[in-house]
Amino acid sequence: MSAQSVDNVSLQLKWTHQFQFAGYYMAAEKGFYKEAGLNVAIIPADPNDPDTFPKVLNGQADFAITHSGILQKRQQGASVVALGAILQFSPYCWMVKNNSDIFQPRDFVGKKLSKVSSLENAELLVMLQRAGLSQESLMAASHEGGVKEWLAGDLDAVQVYVTNEPYSMTLRGVGYRLICPQKFGLNVYGDILYTSEQFLAKKPEVVERFYRASLKGWRYALLHLEESIDVTKQHYAKHKSVQELAYEAHVLASYIQPPGIKLGNMSMAKWRLIADLYGIEQADFDQAFDGFMYDQQQAEAIELSWMLILAIILSIACVPLYSRLISSNRR
Repeated sequence: MSAQSVDNVSLQLKWTHQFQFAGYYMAAEKGFYKEAGLNVAIIPADPNDPDTFPKVLNGQADFAITHSGILQKRQQGASVVALGAILQFSPYCWMVKNNSDIFQPRDFVGKKLSKVSSLENAELLVMLQRAGLSQESLMAASHEGGVKEWLAGDLDAVQVYVTNEPYSMTLRGVGYRLICPQKFGLNVYGDILYTSEQFLAKKPEVVERFYRASLKGWRYALLHLEESIDVTKQHYAKHKSVQELAYEAHVLASYIQPPGIKLGNMSMAKWRLIADLYGIEQADFDQAFDGFMYDQQQAEAIELSWMLILAIILSIACVPLYSRLISSNRR
């Protein structure tokens, strides 16, 4: 594409630079965005204000990353469209000390917990509610604080991101155990790539090109982990060690593309289960889901049609050559 046809777009991350976003880094570094006619600004989040929804909805960012709470946002009236789920499972877990008597959700009764967002990490709370803890008991159990308070013994369990705090505890020699929703049947999506309805309606081809180039970047990152770790370290997450990024890559690889699941895959059935977590009734879900999930099949059909056209062109081009070969053999 010519320089005049390049589209400038922005991608707002949900956190600071780390391997969690390596697919987008590689799409930029390997020229996949450029090949798609895109110049992509990848913007790290402000740790004090990581919410990406306001930025997308008011036009500050064209694309962004968020959590499964995007469905609840949609149900509440936000004009957002989910393009793909980069993490097929939630990366959030409860962390307890290895000498704790907490082994499963029902063991949380009477324990002190760190406060959890009912929007971003609903699965952590629902896991406990399904084990018999009431909303009132959870509110009473929730206390301010994080890992520091957990280490001091002021908290029995703390919410963590599976690749961050556990790694830090390992380096410090602190024994821990993770209680994760995925292990107890709560398989929600994580790191949803999304845009706004307005941007999709205005520039559908840009959205398609960005989506495909991003997935191409993720495929490359997963197939070339060492190179992707180096690129992430050198150009983005300079504050992290290679060892830390390697640990993150090793853990997240199984979250990004588990066996038998297509990269970025989303399904209505799984979103229906997620709706249950947020207490969204069927009628409300049906209304919210209309137009919520990006039509990947249509995008794939466009790509397949181009592949078919290319195959036909190549076949036609090869006919004269084939004819000459047959003629020369007959001689």
